[in-house]
Amino acid sequence: MSGIVVVRDGCGPEVLLVHGGAGPRKTWGALASLADRWTLAHVHRRGYPPSPPPQERQDFEVDARDLASLLDGGVHVVAHSYGALGALIAAAAAPDGVRSLTLIEPPLAHLVPGDQEVARLARIGDAVLTYGMETDPAELREFLRLAGAPVGDGPLPESVVAGVQRAQGSRLASEAHPQLDTIRGAGIPVLVASGGHAGAHEQICDALAELLGGERGVYPGAGHFVAAAPHFAERLETFLLDNADG
Repeated sequence: MSGIVVVRDGCGPEVLLVHGGAGPRKTWGALASLADRWTLAHVHRRGYPPSPPPQERQDFEVDARDLASLLDGGVHVVAHSYGALGALIAAAAAPDGVRSLTLIEPPLAHLVPGDQEVARLARIGDAVLTYGMETDPAELREFLRLAGAPVGDGPLPESVVAGVQRAQGSRLASEAHPQLDTIRGAGIPVLVASGGHAGAHEQICDALAELLGGERGVYPGAGHFVAAAPHFAERLETFLLDNADG
C-alpha cells in the first residue's frame, strides 16, 4: 500500500495538519501566515490527490497507520473533524511522537451519552456516510450545513455532491473509540477547539477536553472550519509556542 503525500511549507518546527472531509486547502488555508515560523506539513488523506485512493474505503484506522510514520521525533499535530479520529488513534499508539495535539470538532458522540442533540448529529452523520446522496434530503442538508458546506435552498453545488460521494462508504465515525486515557497519561498537551455554531459539537468538545485534561477554546465566525475563525491562528500559535519544548 503506497504512502500518503505530505506537502510541507515554511520553516521551523513541524506542525502536522490533518484534514477531515474537506481537503487541506479549504481546511487550513487561513493558517498560511504561520509558515513564517513553522513548517506546515499538510497531510493529504487517502482519496485526496495527490495521495492515492483508499484500497477499500475511508477509514480512520488506516489514517492512523498512515500518520504513525509521520510522528517520528515529536511533532505538533492539528486535526480536524473525521481526521481527528485517526490522529487520536495514532497519538495513543505513539504518544512519544506527539509534542502537542490540537483537536477541532471531532465526531466523538459516545463521549456525551444520552444527549438527544449529540445522538442526532451522530445518526445523521452515519447516514450520510452510509447512503451518500440517497440520504433523506432534509437530513443531508442539515448535516452538510453543520459540516460547513456551502448549502442553500437550491440544488447542491457539484463540489458538495462530489464530497458526499467521496465520503460514502467511509468507516462510520461512531465506531471510533480512541484510547483517550493513554493520551492523558502520557501528558500530551491538548487544545480542543470548536466554532460555537452547534450545541452538539460544543458538548462533545467540552467532554473531550475534560477527559484529556486539555485546554478548551471556542472560536466563532467560520462554522465547522474553525481554523478560519478570527483569532484562531493566533491562539494556535500561542499554544504551539507554550509547548515548543515538549
